[in-house]
Amino acid sequence: MSRVILDCRRLLCPLPVIRVQDRAATMAAGQELEAVCTDPGALHDIPAWCRINGHAVLETRSAGGEHVVVLRVGA
Repeated sequence: MSRVILDCRRLLCPLPVIRVQDRAATMAAGQELEAVCTDPGALHDIPAWCRINGHAVLETRSAGGEHVVVLRVGA
């Protein structure tokens, strides 16, 4: 199954979470979504949203001013 890349660069809170929420709603359970953000708050906000909504965070990382959250869409 391929991973969907979502460009959330140059968006400030709460927009990265809103974009992830909107995109995840169109995806099937088990698919992976990778959000690439420049707002460091996304490293906290997106995983918190995932916990509340039943999605699994697979990875978080930061490099070169970009912050990435990879999640698996839940049921």
